[in-house]
Formats: sequence, structure tokens, C-alpha cells
Amino acid sequence: MGSPPTETLRLNVWSSPRNISTALMYSWRQRADTTVVDEPLYAHYLRRTGRVHPGAAAVLASQDPDGQAVVSDVILGHYDTPIVFFKQMAKHLVGLDRGFLSQCRNVLLTREPRDMLTSFQKQMPDTTLADTGFEEMVEILDGLLAAGRQPIVLDAKTLLLDPPAVLAELCRRLGVEYDPVMLSWPAGPKPEDGVWARHWYDAVHRSTGWGPWQAKQDELLPALRPVLEQAEALYHRLLPYAIR
Repeated sequence: MGSPPTETLRLNVWSSPRNISTALMYSWRQRADTTVVDEPLYAHYLRRTGRVHPGAAAVLASQDPDGQAVVSDVILGHYDTPIVFFKQMAKHLVGLDRGFLSQCRNVLLTREPRDMLTSFQKQMPDTTLADTGFEEMVEILDGLLAAGRQPIVLDAKTLLLDPPAVLAELCRRLGVEYDPVMLSWPAGPKPEDGVWARHWYDAVHRSTGWGPWQAKQDELLPALRPVLEQAEALYHRLLPYAIR
């Protein structure tokens, strides 16, 4: 790919797992001015950590596992649209030089840790704090504050309670015009979905727009209670900066 055009808005949305990140990607996909890219650093993360995920072999075969090459060729590459939305898991930053973040806008998408963990444990019952991405999100937050920049944080519950208002405010902070097409999308898989979609995207593939927030009643595995305690402390570092 050629040199990145200076006018391109490169929007990294750094998330914890089992959040509404795919729905947010589909929301931005509806915009005529936006290209979306699904978790370009996933193979890098799997190669770097050796973590066993559903469909890991297919992920490694589908993407370049060289994270620095992905940064240069994909995240900082050329696009024909003025906005590029990168759905990112914060934990995928492991082992990367984060200097590229200064060439992008970085949004932090978070979710109440108990809800996140009770969902993630269904696929990953041995979850650790490193699997949640909360540490990386707080590091990004601190880096933005140290640079004198105002962090942009989205809380999943707040977004689901009032999608038009929160999305409009997100667009305002990013300096782009809000488009109501972001409120709905067609059901089913999307061409941009990663090969991992069949393991993780069933619910969002059944959706046609933002659904209502619903309280979760699932029980947390006892072994994950220490992870919850650690994650909650980090979550509460992020929450004061969330769009309300």
C-alpha cells in the first residue's frame, strides 16, 4: 500500500472482549465515507502470546502475524475513504511499538467487567486479566492524558441506553458529521468479518441495529473472582471519561 493520505481519519476503537465492538463496526460500516477493518492485529496477538482461541489456526492463516508490518501496511496504509474504522482488541497491542497511535484517533470501548467476564468465560473459562485488555486501555488513557489530549471513552451500557445521542457526541468529538444510518444495519455476516466470526458473532449477525441494554444474570465462575476485582479497578479508571 502507498503512503497514507494526511486527511485520512484512522479510528482505532480499542475494546475489551465480549463487548459491542462488532455492532459498533457494523454501525460505522453503514457510512458512505468509512471503510471498516476487523481486528487486524489478531494473528499478531496469537503468535506473540500462544493463547489458544477458537479457530486460532484459521486466524493465523488469514492474516499477517507480523504486527509491525500490519501497522505499516494496514493501519497506516492507503484507503479510498476519508475515514477508516479499525475494530481492535486492546490486548492485541502486546509487544508492539505504540508510536503509531499518535497518527490515529483512539477511542476506548469498555463494558462493566462482570458482564464482560460472564460472557467471555463461556469460550475462555481460564480467563486472566491479560485476556481482558483493561490494562492496555488504561495505558492508552494515561498516554492521552500525559500528551494533554482528552480521552474518548465509550461505555457499552451508556451507548445501548441512547445510541443516537452517544454516537452523535462521539462523531462531534472526532470532528465528523453524525449520520443516522449508523443506527441500523442488515442482518447476517459482512464481507469485512474476520474468519473468527463463526465462533463469536452469532448474536450480532441476528441483529439489525442497536438493541436495548439488558441486565445480565449469569453467574461468574469462582476462579474468575480475582480477575473481576482487578478488572473493576481498571474499569473505574476509565469510566469518568466516558461519554454520558
